[in-house]
This record gives sequence, structure tokens and C-alpha cells, in this order.
Amino acid sequence: MKKNDVIEVRCSGLGSNGEGIAAIDGFTLFVPYLLPGERASVRVLKVKGNIAYGKAEEIHVPAEDRVRPKCPVFYRCGGCLLQHMRYRSQLLFKTNLVKNAFRKIAGIDADVLPCERSDREYGYRNKLQLPVGAVRGENAIGFYAERTHRIVKTDECPIHPAWSKPLIAALYNFMEKCGLDGYDEETGRGQIRHIIVREIKNKFLVTLVATEEIAGIGYLYYLLDEIFPEYSFFLSIDKSRGNAVLKEPPRLLKGKPFYEGMENGILFEAGASTFLQVNEGVREKLYERAVSLFSEEETVIDCYAGGGLLTAMLAKKCKRAYGIEIVPEASACAESLKQKNGLETMVNLCGKVEEELPALLKKDPDAALIFDPPRAGLGREIIRGVLGHAPRKIVYISCNPATLARDVGILTGKLTENEGGELIKTENGPTMYEISLVQPFDMFPQTKHVETLVALSRKTPD
Repeated sequence: MKKNDVIEVRCSGLGSNGEGIAAIDGFTLFVPYLLPGERASVRVLKVKGNIAYGKAEEIHVPAEDRVRPKCPVFYRCGGCLLQHMRYRSQLLFKTNLVKNAFRKIAGIDADVLPCERSDREYGYRNKLQLPVGAVRGENAIGFYAERTHRIVKTDECPIHPAWSKPLIAALYNFMEKCGLDGYDEETGRGQIRHIIVREIKNKFLVTLVATEEIAGIGYLYYLLDEIFPEYSFFLSIDKSRGNAVLKEPPRLLKGKPFYEGMENGILFEAGASTFLQVNEGVREKLYERAVSLFSEEETVIDCYAGGGLLTAMLAKKCKRAYGIEIVPEASACAESLKQKNGLETMVNLCGKVEEELPALLKKDPDAALIFDPPRAGLGREIIRGVLGHAPRKIVYISCNPATLARDVGILTGKLTENEGGELIKTENGPTMYEISLVQPFDMFPQTKHVETLVALSRKTPD
């Protein structure tokens, strides 16, 4: 097999990104958008050892689970990778994705429950984040092609609500009328870098990221007035080179700094930089399931607490709940939430988890833990501290099966660190924790991503 060969293959499975896998003549061939059971003519694009990558040029026998994507730029945009797959198959793929991550990374044969479905397959995202740049000399608003920073222009996005289409049109209109250009990462030229919109119960937080102060911003307000019933507008000035989305804190120019919402009987609020799960329906299911894992007599420490919604739900049920959050805005939202809901059993701490958690565990060694870290997972320092204190219960929420499997592997003794700091699989490591639950939730339909809830209990000594 060599580059540019066109071969006929039969897809036998799916890779971790949802791409099709075919075995042929001793090679493993990865083909995006190919589904199990399909026969197709594939052009080989790259060969490295016995691994090859290709592109389907013609599908001769389509799978029953193949459906027509709703998005006109689906095969070029890197945001969604599964729109060609029937939804029931997406759920099965994500269940297996979690199961395979545990097995391959940590050597754990986990009993993974079927992935909890989203009630909305499209239009579910409450947050839109768009890069603004240039394509062939013209302003471009859209999403990045997979594994690139090349913008694929789009007029709307089906996984976002209907307001995404008029918003994109309004930004194009504003830039044209005011003579503004999209940001060019290579040259550093252009004024507009990103636009970010978050919806909270039909109220909107709009953030424009620019390289300089923008004249004529009132015209953009005029356009947004026609789209959103109630909104706040923030401006973030970022003059640095690079591609960070929100490097500088946004400055409020119009409206309120925070908006309120209600969920599970908790009145909460969020600002432009406050973390909230993007799928409200699945978030509600996930948080209810997480809270159900704790008892009324327990004290719980919520690490990476964001705006405090989950901390508040735990405080409402449990003896006491601590929330640790590093972002000052989010921590302030959590404190306001505490006061508005009269939750005396809720304590909010603004700081790093690795600095705040040891003191809390020393103060209350019987406290249970819940983690919801960024995609990178838990740092080794945090895991060592947890193992040193050995809390009897740990609940872990993750959007990255790979780092989740790694961290759970360390906590269960299936992965150990050698002298060089490398993690290796072992059957004889100290088994301090055992898994009592692995439940995926489809927070991100049509994409390769999945949210997973894991419960760990301290193993009773023999």
C-alpha cells in the first residue's frame, strides 16, 4: 500500500474520533466518515509503517445507520464528526469509546452503562464560540477545520439554537459597515478575533474579542437588539499574537454582569467567564445522578466548582458542601448563589484545588470528593494528595475519556509511576479504590465527545 493508491475496503469498526477502520494486506487503514459494514473505494493519503490514512471517494454499500448530515459544511468543518451516523449508533459508539479507553489506557475492564441520551440531538448548545478571520482576502466567520486553524465559513450551525444564524449575519454586517477585518494569526493584522455568546434562560452574554478598541460599537448593539430579547455585551482586548480565545478578562459595556437561571430548585447566576455545561438537559440528568451518589450525613468537597450550581445541589442535600474554584468571577457567582438560596451549609473557596484541597481534607478527613476538572484531568500532585488522605468516596466527572482512564487507573492501582515518572500498567499495584459506577452522558450529540461520571469507593482491606 502506498500514497495515492485507490483500494476497495470494508469497514470493520470505528476509531476514537469516529473514523472508520479497515484491515487490508497487513495494514490498518483509518478513513473518516466511513461506517462499520460499508464497502467503499478509498484513496490512500498517508502511510506510516503498517498504519495508513485515507479518504473515501465512493461508498458502494452504505450502512443502515448512515443518515444525511444537516450541516452543509459537515465534511469540511471540524466541530462535528458524527452527523452522518444515526443517533442510536452515536450512543453505542460513545459507550464503547469510554470502555475502550479504560481497557487500553489503564488495563481496566470496566462495566460501562449505556450512554445516557440527549433529549435534543440538534440545537442543544447554550454556548457559541466562533473564530473570526480571513479566507482568500475576505472576512470569514465559522469553525476550524479538524486539527487546523483554517476557518470554514458557515452561515449557521445546527447544533446551536436558531439564534446562531442571525448572529453570524449581524457580525458580517457590522464588520462590513465599520470597515473591520478578521484577525490573521500569521500576520497579526485585523481587529476582530472571536465572538462568544452564552444563553441563560433566554438571556444572553455576548463577548467580542478584538485587538483594539472598536469604533461604531453602537451599530452592533443596534443589530443585536433585533436578535436577543435581553443581553449584555462585553469587550475583551487581546493584542497578543497567538490563538487563545479569551486571554484577557472581558469588560462589560452594556447590560448586566450576570444573569440568573433556575435548575433543580436552585437559583443560580453566571457571567461571561463562568463555566456551565453546554447542554442544559443532559447537565440536569448528570448532576441529579451525581448528587444521588452522596448521603445526607456526608460532607462533600466539590473541586473545580465553576459557578457553584452542583455545589449548591450538594449543600441542599448533604451535611456540608465546599466548592473550590480558581476563576474569581465564577467563585463570586457561587457566593451570590449561596446567599440567594439561603444555603448556610455551602462554603465557597476561590483558589487552586492543589492548594485548597489538602487543608480541607485535614480539617474534615471523612469528607467525600467530587472532581470535574478541565480536559487535561487531574495533576499528579492532586492525585498523590488524594491517595495520601484516602477519602472513602470519590466521584469524577470528565469530558475526556483518555485522561479519565489515566486518573482512575492511578487511583485504582492499575497504573503506577516508575522512577522516570512514566505510568505503566500493573496487576500488583496497591488497590486503594474500586469502581462502583461508570456512566457516560451524551452532552455533545453529533460530536466525538462524551461526558462520563465515575464513582470510586475506598476498598475495604481484606
